[in-house]
Amino acid sequence: MFPDSFDYHAPTTVEDARAAMADADGEVELLAGGHSLIPAMKSGLSSPDVLVDLGDVTALDGVEETDDGLAIGATTTYADVLADGRLGTVAPAFAAAIAAVGDRQVRNRGTVGGNLAHADPASDLPGAALAADATVTVQGPDGSREVGADEFFLGMYMTDVGPEELVTTVSVPDRDGEVAGAYRKKPSPSSGYAMVGVAVSLTVDAGTVVDAGVGANGVMDHGIRLAAVEAALTDTAAEAVDPAAVGELATEDLDTDLVMDDLQASAEFRAALLETYTERAVADAVDAVA
Repeated sequence: MFPDSFDYHAPTTVEDARAAMADADGEVELLAGGHSLIPAMKSGLSSPDVLVDLGDVTALDGVEETDDGLAIGATTTYADVLADGRLGTVAPAFAAAIAAVGDRQVRNRGTVGGNLAHADPASDLPGAALAADATVTVQGPDGSREVGADEFFLGMYMTDVGPEELVTTVSVPDRDGEVAGAYRKKPSPSSGYAMVGVAVSLTVDAGTVVDAGVGANGVMDHGIRLAAVEAALTDTAAEAVDPAAVGELATEDLDTDLVMDDLQASAEFRAALLETYTERAVADAVDAVA
């Protein structure tokens, strides 16, 4: 199918992009990698009056070191983040989740900011963003503001980004100590999206886990943090961690009435998958501790 007609803007600065959004008459959509938006437009699920293409906004592209860690521009592709290599040192679980996205073609065009802004519950990055304690910077009429990953995801395809705002940066903090991490997912056999995905980030000092971040996607209508798993891992010697016992805690705080139940998997099966893939991700993360 062909999309409905729309006005097209290709700004070169964030300010120009914001101006195009503010001046638009009708529904506005932002185009980054296009892997979610273009199919939605072709199918009629999305029919914007105005399309603002961010591909030429160079300020949104690239990975930079900051005083606190790394800042990833919203339109930086998955492939460019992986080729840069620094995220694998600062937040290995986040890097592993990016490497698990789609295939080579998708990773060459899809963007980190677009993934998080789209907030598909089955995408690979929401849980990893939570595990890494990432912060999303958005810019709107009142300037820039920072939103922690815990407050960013509100529901299925819903985030804290307002209708006149756009994501500019995804920041990942550096850790004081050795960082190890892993991402494991059960991919849908039809799409490759995560039926369940679990990211585990461990900060280790002298062999002891001093901080743990554990996030999951594909379970609820948005990415979730597995607080009980984090608590069980924290202040524990890495070599003493029992991944199977920790994995059983993955469903401890879940509201089972809200676990997704669809053609891919029942709520009961998803809960079982969550425990299994938490166990596997924890085991991989512990094995990665030097």
